[in-house]
Amino acid sequence: MTTVEELYRNYGILADATDNLGQYKDSYQAILDGVKSGAKEKRLAAQFIPKFFKHFPELADSAINAQLDLCEDEDLSIRRQAIKELPQFATGDNLPRVADILTQLLQTDDNAEFNLVNNALICIFKIDAKGTLGGLFTQIIQGEDIVRERAIKFLSTKLKALPEEVMNKEVEEYIFVESKKVLDDVTGEEFVLFMKILSSLKNLQTVSGRQQLVELVAEQADLEQVFNPADPDSVDRLLQCTRQAVPLFSKNVHSTRFVTYFCEQVLPNLSSLTSPVEGLDIQLEVLKLLGEMTPFCGDMEKLESNLKQLFEKLLEYMPLPPEEAENGENAGNEEPKLQFSYVECLLFGFHQLGKKLPDFLTAKLNAERLKDFKIRLQYFARGLQVYIKQLRLALQGKTGEALKTDENKIKVVALKITNNINVLIKDLFHNPPSYKSTVTLSWKPVQKVEGGQKRMAEENTSSPPKKQPPAQKRDTRQIYNPPSGKYSGNLGNFSYEQRGGFRGGRGRGWGGRGNRTRGRLY
Repeated sequence: MTTVEELYRNYGILADATDNLGQYKDSYQAILDGVKSGAKEKRLAAQFIPKFFKHFPELADSAINAQLDLCEDEDLSIRRQAIKELPQFATGDNLPRVADILTQLLQTDDNAEFNLVNNALICIFKIDAKGTLGGLFTQIIQGEDIVRERAIKFLSTKLKALPEEVMNKEVEEYIFVESKKVLDDVTGEEFVLFMKILSSLKNLQTVSGRQQLVELVAEQADLEQVFNPADPDSVDRLLQCTRQAVPLFSKNVHSTRFVTYFCEQVLPNLSSLTSPVEGLDIQLEVLKLLGEMTPFCGDMEKLESNLKQLFEKLLEYMPLPPEEAENGENAGNEEPKLQFSYVECLLFGFHQLGKKLPDFLTAKLNAERLKDFKIRLQYFARGLQVYIKQLRLALQGKTGEALKTDENKIKVVALKITNNINVLIKDLFHNPPSYKSTVTLSWKPVQKVEGGQKRMAEENTSSPPKKQPPAQKRDTRQIYNPPSGKYSGNLGNFSYEQRGGFRGGRGRGWGGRGNRTRGRLY
């Protein structure tokens, strides 16, 4: 057993030796043996071992292993001291190993120890970023679940704070390549974190970089596969991937593949979608995503058939006027319910894609289609006008805190939805239908209500050209009120990935990770 006195004596020998420290191998070995002694000796060894480490390459493995023993000591103060000194071992070929070790140590539950590990990793990042990343990615792929989780979170939170000279082009390319390997088998939450990591890389913030990310997301979304609406994991995967792709789309980075898939595979199965999250209006979420993507859709191979799918789905939510009995009253028991939220998404999407193929409504062969559509537009617009009037009346004179109540927030969003639909209907009611108006989808960020309320109240006051019915009473019927619950919290800005991510852990839905070695991998 090495004593405190022996440790100090051997430390003095090495400290006084200005040249040829390698000849004092026995003194260094005595310091290494200090890890087998008591607490005082271990604390000294934790400081002395790294100080002379570089002078004894033949004892490198023994020195690193000795320090690792101290990193796993039962005494918290010894562990902290040993971890603090680990970056001094990160030289040459030893650096990836030290990075690997530090990554495993992220699993600690002690906050101070956890912070020391983070600081040590950042320290060696500045020495050799690629070598450090090698250790991190090794544990992400092979390590325990807790280590994998914390290593991914480390990358997602710490990389953006590193200076440009550390995060150079070569390092960013390495992160992209290694991330693609990990993405072969991830959970939904992990996928979101990796997209956060990759989207923050300067190398991928160019047009070509964003295009690479879109292709990566499309690969994850399995857009080549037939969509299974009954499988919540498949639904979950598509929504998560699409939600990550949407911010990447622009006039130069097109959403065509996603829009095509939604039109061909998802819209025909909209009513049979299985929600992966309890309480989620899955149909509305899908339609919102489609609406957000359509402005960035490029040339579509099957534009007419896809536009037809979108149009037919829109017609399901834009009913024909109910037939009237001889006395002018409604012949049926109920008027059709007007689902404004769904219509906003579908009408917006049709308005965006329709401009690419005006003949869809105006060709002579489609005359009956246009006639039927205008009847539906007119009927819907009348109900819309009544509801817009009611909303404006309810919000009139309300400012500041009054507009922040849940009820009024819902009404403000509802007014935004109905105003949007009104603008689009007016455009499509032109002869021929026009596609010139622009609207901001109701759930997208807007200016403060106090400043924007007047604009919302002043625009779109007129309804599209239409024939007035014989009796005024049809304009004031209660049937134009939306059904109970139509305007709920779902109408606000909804962030799907915050609702629990993918079902289950790795191994479900996005593939199993197989058996991994447990325990210490140093």
